[in-house]
Amino acid sequence: MKILNTLSKQKEEFIPLEPGKVSMYVCGPTVYNFIHIGNARPMVFFDTVRRYFLYRGYDVNYVSNFTDVDDKIIKRANEEGTDSAVISERYIEECKKDMVSLNVMEATTHPKATEEIGGMIEMIGTLIDKGFAYRAEDGTVYYRTRKFPYYGKLSHKNLDDLRSGGRSLLVTGEEQKEDPLDFVLWKPKKEGEPSWESPWCEGRPGWHIECSVMSRKYLGEQIDIHGGGEDLIFPHHENEIAQSEAVSGKEFARYWMHNAFLNIENHKMSKSAGNFFTVRDILAKYEGRVLRLFLLSAHYRSPLNFSDELMNAAKSSLERIINCAENLAYRKGIARAAEMTEEERTAVEEAAKYRASFEKAMDDDLNTADALAAVYDLVRYINTHTSEDSSAAFLQALEEELLSLTGILGLDLSSKKEEDSAEDTAKIEAMIAERQAARKAKDFARADAVRDELAAMGIILEDTREGVKWKRA
Repeated sequence: MKILNTLSKQKEEFIPLEPGKVSMYVCGPTVYNFIHIGNARPMVFFDTVRRYFLYRGYDVNYVSNFTDVDDKIIKRANEEGTDSAVISERYIEECKKDMVSLNVMEATTHPKATEEIGGMIEMIGTLIDKGFAYRAEDGTVYYRTRKFPYYGKLSHKNLDDLRSGGRSLLVTGEEQKEDPLDFVLWKPKKEGEPSWESPWCEGRPGWHIECSVMSRKYLGEQIDIHGGGEDLIFPHHENEIAQSEAVSGKEFARYWMHNAFLNIENHKMSKSAGNFFTVRDILAKYEGRVLRLFLLSAHYRSPLNFSDELMNAAKSSLERIINCAENLAYRKGIARAAEMTEEERTAVEEAAKYRASFEKAMDDDLNTADALAAVYDLVRYINTHTSEDSSAAFLQALEEELLSLTGILGLDLSSKKEEDSAEDTAKIEAMIAERQAARKAKDFARADAVRDELAAMGIILEDTREGVKWKRA
């Protein structure tokens, strides 16, 4: 298995720090509003990475944080005349709802920044003691960027170029910095902001320190994989490396993975441009599993363009997979033969090549686009090699193959029929039986009337060789 490591810009064989175990840290959202579809891309992708490691037999410790203290949260709280904790807790819960809709598994640990302030103060103190940080007159604590000799190794940026280009990591008090490129670890309290006591002043942490502390606490000094969107490479992840490695003296993360941006109709998503969409906006038009399939339809390092046309294509693709699964389940239920024929055993062995293609794609830098192509090929194979005469064992084997691969991608193939109560289902099936009896008796007027009643209830009938099947519109 190979991963494109942002650190080396090369594909590297994945070798975990500890055999059989994977430690992953993925930067989570700042919770001041509903998450947008750009946030959803890393959530879905790294959830899929986790699922694939689990499929490969690894024990995965997956940590993803919630940034619940931030200027945007404070601004939202002040606008609503409430406490910032009320805002952050509200949108953490809303984020979790969206994660459920996208079939994103809960992290092993979901730490919150406000619950880890003590660890941040401790790490900042260590950085000061080691000479990597200093306190300014107003209590602001800065990191001495030039003190860390490897600064820029992730983003492949040169410090002198950054300085000559006027790049500043300023948060407060430019004149207090020893160097314009030093960045904030702790900043003094402002009126209307949450704050905590510290040895330097009453205030709150800078953004970058929280992930260094949470990763160290829940995963250890060294981790296998650190992930997030490509916008986090610099300065956030660069600063995490500087902080963490200055404290431990060890390599922080062995593999860095970053997903590319998601654009809207080939333009960067922007509220001012009117093309800003939350996950909740999209879920009002499409199922969560459609959005998930769409987000996996391109390689994670390739920019992904969002449009209704592409979403409808994803919807059609998902429907083909679901129909295949439903046909397998239906035929299995009416199969006359239990055991496989020799021809069917050969067909099952042949179908294994699609799993091999799937694994090859995922082993090559988690290429979900090619993995999906293998699933589509398997669907075509199943559709052409199964019929009403297939044995139950053959159908079962192919069904397990399909559900296994789609499960790794986190695609739920369950039928929407499950939403109907047993009473509703019995009523629908009784009406279908009445329609069939009317047709058999050549009472076509009654048969058409029943069909129209079912249509009014949102039930679509399909006459197949295996009998009448139904689904909700």
